Amino acid sequence: MRIAVTGSSGFIGSALETVLIARGHEMRKAGRGSAALNEVLSGCDAVIHLANIAHARANRALLWEVNVAGSRRLAEAAAAQGLRRMIYLSSIKAQSAEPGDRYGAAKLAAEKAVFEVARVTGLEVIVLRPPLVYGPRVKANFLALVTAIARGWPLPFASIANRRSILYVCNLADAILSCVETPRIGGKSYVVTDGEPVSTPDLCRALGEALGRPARLFPFPPALLEVVPPLRSLTRSLVADDSAIRQELGWQPPFSFEQALGATAQWYLAR
Repeated sequence: MRIAVTGSSGFIGSALETVLIARGHEMRKAGRGSAALNEVLSGCDAVIHLANIAHARANRALLWEVNVAGSRRLAEAAAAQGLRRMIYLSSIKAQSAEPGDRYGAAKLAAEKAVFEVARVTGLEVIVLRPPLVYGPRVKANFLALVTAIARGWPLPFASIANRRSILYVCNLADAILSCVETPRIGGKSYVVTDGEPVSTPDLCRALGEALGRPARLFPFPPALLEVVPPLRSLTRSLVADDSAIRQELGWQPPFSFEQALGATAQWYLAR
């Protein structure tokens, strides 16, 4: 297939490109300019939309312009160019009818926008809702956690008893391509994860093993860690149910948790 991809140079896009080419597809990189976008979309079978603002603290007007209005415009352009299918990468935060922050609210609104275009035009839209995505080239909080463990910094996570679903970027790329290749699944939303959720202490210990540097964890009241907003994702639980994509598409993550952390550690140590 000939597949257009927005956000192709980013963390997820770079992993997707490798999988897409390995499966024999042709990739076209789509920008934001309307004229250039129509040219890129012309002759494509599908478009994968990754390019969104991913910061919860971003200006609301900008979030709505880029994530909501921009996604709608892409869906309309794809339909006008005769594409069969659009895959929209949303967020686990959009599962709630009332997302907890403006980023989640924008993602939910964007889902509704692309599905509205689908109903009018016949474009097949599939939405994927991943939790925290990690792997080579990861940034933000996960990179900070890897860095802390690699440098041997003591971390106050020994008393945390949470469970969180996470997703390796190459497993996500495989799931995206499965949604492109599987017939007759338009109009669906799927959660996708690595499988079994993991606690923050177990994640730290597994990262330490992959890095060859044991995680140094000490007990600290989780309630006090909650006071620091960036740490809340490490103290709270978020277990996502991805049974639908596994049952309906027969999808299974091709990489294990150990393989995923090993690849992440190798990338980090080789930087």
